[in-house]
Amino acid sequence: MSEIHDDLLSYGLDVAQQSCLDKSGRVRLRAAHQVLCDEDEIISIAHAGFAMTSLPHRQIKENIWIRESGPIKLRIETGLDANERQTGIPYGPIARLILLYLQTQAVKTRSRQVELGGSMNAWLKNMGISVGGKTYAIVREQANRISQCRLTFFHTSASGSTRSNGSFVRSAWLPNSDLAQATFWQEVVTLDEDFYNSLILHPLPLREIAIKQMVNTSKAMDIYIWLAYRLHVLSHPITISWAGLRSQFGNSTSAPSLFRKDITPALKLALSVYPEAKVDVSDAEGLTIYPSPPPVSKQTDRYLSKSRLGLSKAL
Repeated sequence: MSEIHDDLLSYGLDVAQQSCLDKSGRVRLRAAHQVLCDEDEIISIAHAGFAMTSLPHRQIKENIWIRESGPIKLRIETGLDANERQTGIPYGPIARLILLYLQTQAVKTRSRQVELGGSMNAWLKNMGISVGGKTYAIVREQANRISQCRLTFFHTSASGSTRSNGSFVRSAWLPNSDLAQATFWQEVVTLDEDFYNSLILHPLPLREIAIKQMVNTSKAMDIYIWLAYRLHVLSHPITISWAGLRSQFGNSTSAPSLFRKDITPALKLALSVYPEAKVDVSDAEGLTIYPSPPPVSKQTDRYLSKSRLGLSKAL
C-alpha cells in the first residue's frame, strides 16, 4: 500500500489533506478515500483485451486505429453511416464509460441483449456524468461511433496466432433528433456475438468506485485497467522501462522525458484508486510492478463463475 493510503488510514482525510501542497494531491487523496471507504463494492467489467490495448484519448483524423502490446494487437476501423460518411473512431473517457456499461451488463445478465435508455442514463449520472446539453451530444456521438466501428483482435503465441473479427454492437438505433434525450439507443441493444463470447471468456473485474474517480481522465482509466490485468498474475517483480510504457500508453514519437511528464499525473491517480497495487516508480528506470492482489477479490465478485474469475492465461 502506498504512502497516500497509509496516511489516510493513520490520520484520516482531513488531517492528510493538510499536508497536501497542490490541488492534484488533494484530488488523489479524496479519490483514494472514496475507494477505501467503499462498502458496496460494485463491480464493473472490461474485456481483458482492453487491458493491453486501448482506444485513442483524443479525436484522431485517421480512420484506422492500431494498438499493440505483448501478444495482443487491436485494430479498429471506422464505420460508415447510411450516407457513406465515416463516423470516426471512438475516443476519450465517454467512449470508455459506454463500453464499460455495455460489457458489465452483458456479463452480469449473461446475455447479448443489453438494456439501455434510462438505465444507461442513470448509470452515467451515478458515475458523475451529467447527461444533458453538450455532454449529451458527446455521449450520442461516441455511442454512434461505437455502434458502427469494426474491430479485430490478434493474439500471437509460440504455437501460432488467432484473429477475431467483429464489432462491439450487432444492431443499434440512434435518434435523429436531439429532442429524444431520454434514449441514446433503442431500449435493448444487441452486442456482436463474437465480441460477447470473447468477453464472457475473458472478463476483467474492476471496482466501479475506482472508475468513478477517473471519469474525466482516460489515461488513468487505461493504466488502472492495465494494472488490474497484470499485477495479480505476476509470479515475480518486473521492471518496465519508460520506453515500454510509452509504446503502450503514449506517443512513441515524443521524447521520453515529455512522456514521463505527461503520464505521471494519470499514473498517480490510477495508483491512488488501487490500494492493493505494489508499484515502484523510478525516474531513471520506469515502473517496477510486484505481485499484488486484484482490485476485486473472489469473495467480492458475485457475477463471474469460479472458472472465469480473473483472466484467462491464454489471452
